[in-house]
Amino acid sequence: MSKKTSAPVDLEKMRHSCAHVLAQAVLSMFPEAKLGFGPAIENGFYYDFELPRTLIPEDLPLIEKKMKHIVKQNQKFSHKELPVDEAKKYLKKINQDYKIEAVKDLAEKDIKTIQFFENIDQKGEGTFVDMCEGPHVEGTQKIKAFKLTSIAGAYWKGSEKNPMLQRIYGVCFENQDDLNAYLKQVEEAKKRDHRKLGKELELFTFDEEVGAGLPLWLPNGTIIADALEDLAKEKEDAQGYKRVRSPHIAKDALYHRSGHLPYYEDSMFPSMDLDNEKYYLKAMNCPHHHKIYAATPKSYKDLPLRLSEYGHCYRYEDSGALFGLMRVRSMAMNDAHIYCTEEQFEEEFGKVIELYLMYFEIFGIEKYEMRLSKHVKEGLGKKYVDNEKLWIKTEDLVRKVLKKLKVPFVEAEDEAAFYGPKIDVQVWSVIGREFTLSTNQLDFAVPLRFDLKYIDKDGKEKTPICIHRAPLSTHERMIGFLIEHYAGAFPAWLAPRQVAFLPVAEVHEEYAREKLDEFLKAGVRAEIMPADDTLGKRIREAEMKKITYMIVIGDKEVEGKSLGVRDYKTKEQNSHKADKFLKDLLKEIKERK
Repeated sequence: MSKKTSAPVDLEKMRHSCAHVLAQAVLSMFPEAKLGFGPAIENGFYYDFELPRTLIPEDLPLIEKKMKHIVKQNQKFSHKELPVDEAKKYLKKINQDYKIEAVKDLAEKDIKTIQFFENIDQKGEGTFVDMCEGPHVEGTQKIKAFKLTSIAGAYWKGSEKNPMLQRIYGVCFENQDDLNAYLKQVEEAKKRDHRKLGKELELFTFDEEVGAGLPLWLPNGTIIADALEDLAKEKEDAQGYKRVRSPHIAKDALYHRSGHLPYYEDSMFPSMDLDNEKYYLKAMNCPHHHKIYAATPKSYKDLPLRLSEYGHCYRYEDSGALFGLMRVRSMAMNDAHIYCTEEQFEEEFGKVIELYLMYFEIFGIEKYEMRLSKHVKEGLGKKYVDNEKLWIKTEDLVRKVLKKLKVPFVEAEDEAAFYGPKIDVQVWSVIGREFTLSTNQLDFAVPLRFDLKYIDKDGKEKTPICIHRAPLSTHERMIGFLIEHYAGAFPAWLAPRQVAFLPVAEVHEEYAREKLDEFLKAGVRAEIMPADDTLGKRIREAEMKKITYMIVIGDKEVEGKSLGVRDYKTKEQNSHKADKFLKDLLKEIKERK
């Protein structure tokens, strides 16, 4: 599913109009083309086509040239509506089968009229008509800077059961400078692509015999994952979290009770039949944590209770949605559930947000935004728990905390979890690329389903509120983001390879190995690159591995008991006393600078 654009209205119109012009240009080249649909998306647009041949990259400049010709003609966009039956007749006349199917779908929803937009040239003659809801700019000359960028496959209506169409993507901006800046960012993003760097730096791999979307962590990637987990343990221990563990499977009864079945079943792996019982791979940790909460009696003195786990979960994503580490089927989640009273909620939720902000500072994330996802009244009892009063109350509680902490946030209708409002956390990497990092949820409904109780001060049984939070997301998504954020050049505390010793010649290897042993014993991830090749070649190899510090050992270093330290990021080489550099490095690692 495409990400809806958040562009200003005029820019969104321009992008949608670009998609319309793209369809017109393609039809002029391939009159027999069948049209799918072409919406405006973030930064641009796309359009889906069934074509007589497979497109190649060399087609894009030709199509783009035709689009620019249409734009120069300043064709006007004219809107009209047709009753459903007339719309089907017209679309049949112009041989647009996919549009006819779309009309039938709309008719089933009791839509009476169908929207069309027609291009009118300078002579007042129609040149192209498309079934489309709009809106569009007044005329094609209002379309400014655009460029076609890529070709991809896309199933009609997003289903693998339907025909595969060819999708042409493009970008569109208000001026050429904005377009050039975006294209430059895209080129930089390609260099930082976590899939490319993950392979080059030997962090993770995928294997057909293991299965799509099931990453295998190589030793270097495992070091990063362990470092993240150590960070989470340290910060959560400081806030009084208690660590738990839960199994990878459970009976279907557990997920029926939580409410995930049948509503979430499409996102879970198929059930396993064992001993006349159905079991599912764990898709979420919360039902298991609720059972851990319920295992022993609780009083108000036990709350808040913060249960944390790097729980491994499995979710069935469509094969077309899988994308490196960003969208996988197996994930280690930095999960925790906080059980608290209503009076404790504001403080606890505030601590969760503060934990996010602490992580943002550690990773150098300067731009971020929280999205408060809310319910809609029409969805009560269907998509959402049927308690309007409680929805309004809890959404107000979340909003109050965000305002108090002065956290940038926006509000989104009809995007809550079924059991309560949630916060989706958006972050931007250093080159300005946006990522959805994690979700933070307030749950007022499911604790009731599990009959979770505590004895309050008045001696009465009450049900706690539950906060679901995962500030470090999953190992997979977080590491994918960090690879691109740091361009693979991790800070020392995260780097799989922190130090490489490079003796200039064999005569310098004894001293280099002596220092290597000292660094290893101190806990530094260090290695030696023996003098069996030229120094220049070994430096280039170390830079390809993005090793944080390269330590060159020559006559001067041996005689002075010093180190020639070359910093990967600055490319500068300076002399340091060996003991002093090791001490400073250990401090840098410990403080996660």
